[in-house]
Amino acid sequence: MLDKIVIANRGEIALRILRTCRELGIRTVAVHSEADRNLKHVLMADETVCIGPPPSADSYLNIPAIISAAEVTDAVAIHPGYGFLSENPDFAERVIQSGFIFIGPRPETIRLMGDKISAKEAMRHAEIPCVPGSDGPLDEDYLENLRLAKDIGFPVIIKASGGGGGRGMRVVHSEAALMNAITMTKAEARNAFGNDEVYMEKFLEKPRHVEFQVLADSHGNAIHLGERDCSMQRRHQKVIEEAPAPGITEAQRREIGERCAEACREIGYLGAGTFEFLYENGKFYFIEMNTRLQVEHPVTEMVTGVDLVKEQIRIAAGEPLAYTQEDIVLRGHAVECRVNAEDPDNFMPSPGMIEQLHLPGGPGIRTDTHIYAGYQVPPYYDSMIGKLIAYGDSRASALARMRTALTETVITGIKCNIPLLSRIVHDSAFRSGAQTIHYLEDMLGMRE
Repeated sequence: MLDKIVIANRGEIALRILRTCRELGIRTVAVHSEADRNLKHVLMADETVCIGPPPSADSYLNIPAIISAAEVTDAVAIHPGYGFLSENPDFAERVIQSGFIFIGPRPETIRLMGDKISAKEAMRHAEIPCVPGSDGPLDEDYLENLRLAKDIGFPVIIKASGGGGGRGMRVVHSEAALMNAITMTKAEARNAFGNDEVYMEKFLEKPRHVEFQVLADSHGNAIHLGERDCSMQRRHQKVIEEAPAPGITEAQRREIGERCAEACREIGYLGAGTFEFLYENGKFYFIEMNTRLQVEHPVTEMVTGVDLVKEQIRIAAGEPLAYTQEDIVLRGHAVECRVNAEDPDNFMPSPGMIEQLHLPGGPGIRTDTHIYAGYQVPPYYDSMIGKLIAYGDSRASALARMRTALTETVITGIKCNIPLLSRIVHDSAFRSGAQTIHYLEDMLGMRE
């Protein structure tokens, strides 16, 4: 087992990784910005290294500083968490070239799956169903692009090949809007991602977002751990997630899950990953693969009993998977709410000091958070300050526990989105499992 790990992240996921390291007897190095000296995991780590000023570009995205921290502390591995550098193939490559273990997939796999066009090509080869669209990047031939759009059928969506996080995409409802949409998306992609390649897909009208969790080791073993529903989204950002996904049959789960596991074997995947699909009218359509741990991984842990961070570390240490596919049995239901330091009415970030804090408890309740009374939420990073997870023997039980947990939660000194979360879990359509990826924005009157 790895004896010392650098945690190259911050907030709740950094604390989550530290806890598993402690359970495994692994020493930890917390790297942090000048603004994060009082983060919970920084106060608890065996060693700490300040890697720069508050802006992410100068600290958590500073590759030389993170590798230097590993060198001066004699660490053997680096865990990137999620966000920041977790899906940066150049970072993974530099980590390995510097003599450390990257707790994640191989750089070439991250690069393959990070490009939406090459990822879809790999998935088609693995017989994973994909959204109908262009088989490659769009060129400058407007008439050919128009013919393609007509063949696919309007509405279509133009997406940046290197995009992510909801950026670099435009929905086109008519022939007249097509050329302008392609031009604007290419310009946005060039500025945001340094790559102006775009492609075209059929725009599904009322899909759900369903994703499959996978684990794969260096010995050729790969398994899936069932699916999650992440349809409650605002501007392509997930708000509430759950496992298993409502309405997915065991036969569907087995078919798509086994295809995902087989795809992992074909591309030589290593570690934890997630295949993301749009699901409409009983059919799955692959959209992308996240080559890292997901924010919503706790709901899968709750229904499978598998510690995904522990498995990441074991796999990185060269050990075979601790589970076979037959070992994975989904029991009960879990729901996760993302708690953000933001105004629940206009979604503006709300940094500041947390004056009072009371976290919920009781049967089936888990809280993943780094905040505490007196903690100063900084203005420099993502507004998520924690996650509430509720588990029950049924979806109705999990939601009932979540409603109580949200009522019980007290956070003062800053604004947070708990009123919105409470509104969602009381919503009749959500409680019936009828949500789509557009449902929340429609509910809030925000859909463009």
